[in-house]
Amino acid sequence: MRANPMIRITSSLTIPRRELQFAYSTSGGPGGQHANKSNTRVEAELVIDQLTEIDDQIKNLLMKKLGSSVRVIEDSTRSQNRNRNRALQRMEKILITALHVEKKRKPTKPSRKSNERRLEVKKRRSDLKADRKPPELN
Repeated sequence: MRANPMIRITSSLTIPRRELQFAYSTSGGPGGQHANKSNTRVEAELVIDQLTEIDDQIKNLLMKKLGSSVRVIEDSTRSQNRNRNRALQRMEKILITALHVEKKRKPTKPSRKSNERRLEVKKRRSDLKADRKPPELN
């Protein structure tokens, strides 16, 4: 199965995988001879200001939120291919999160019914607390 040549950020925005730079090294830690000899650790880097496939407005937004480059390091599995795929997934999530724009909330007036419910709950709570007090002696 061949890897997808594009990183899909939105339906209209994709980044070619050739824009990413990969570096491989030994993973370290436990794992015996395999971990000491195999370059399974993957470091994926995307230099934002060198991207050619996206427009300057999106580039500036990404640089403002993430800086000049995004680096993801993955060494959780013993397979270089799985680590590379995980690194790409993490990179996608980072870019999607950075490009997500929150909708501005429009303040609304509470409805009459919701206001009445709020006051009714407040009244019941007040009565409950008033019942806990000892009776006043006159």
